[in-house]
Amino acid sequence: MTTVRIHLTRHGEVFNPDGILYGRIPGYGLSDTGRAMAERLGEWFPENTEAIRALVQSPLQRAQETMAPIARALDMDPVTDERVIEAANQFEGLKVAQDVKKPANLVKVYNPFRPSWGEPYVEQVHRMRAAMATLRTRLTGIARAEGLDTVEGVVVSHQLPIWVTRLAAEGRPLWHDPRKRECALASVTSFTFSDATLEDMLYTDVCADLQPQKAVPGA
Repeated sequence: MTTVRIHLTRHGEVFNPDGILYGRIPGYGLSDTGRAMAERLGEWFPENTEAIRALVQSPLQRAQETMAPIARALDMDPVTDERVIEAANQFEGLKVAQDVKKPANLVKVYNPFRPSWGEPYVEQVHRMRAAMATLRTRLTGIARAEGLDTVEGVVVSHQLPIWVTRLAAEGRPLWHDPRKRECALASVTSFTFSDATLEDMLYTDVCADLQPQKAVPGA
């Protein structure tokens, strides 16, 4: 029996002085603190894992900049998977503190359970699970070829897709209060599988001391 562990990792803090909900908008890279978070992850993974054999990243800049120190530390080349991208959101480009609350935008918030303003939660779960299944199959093949009992992979993605994937795995409703997500910047949510069966999940706030004092817009 092969143990496969997949570490869903949120990107580091983004440079976003205007408080824009950036979503999938290109050009949003890491802040100085975000780069420090990424470097911390590059130190953390070699020290806290057994056999990482695959790296997967979102196509967005902030995820790829977060992955870079990890890839460098492990001397591995990441692959980009569109399925682990940030959730689509109709509020992209708006300032969270003021624009989202305008009447023309509030009408989009008619169904928080779906949610009506963006990519449905269930669709996020489906694409994330598909990406994880592909990675799990790849890692299982590597484990058999190398004679490993345990093999691991790292996926750098985004808060909401990671969080709803965890909620689904725990059998909880996908609708939630965004303020209560346990998915801090540069945190790691680890899924452990025995063959195709999920056996365990573990959340680690790797950069607890570097977290901002207030919520960060943009995800």
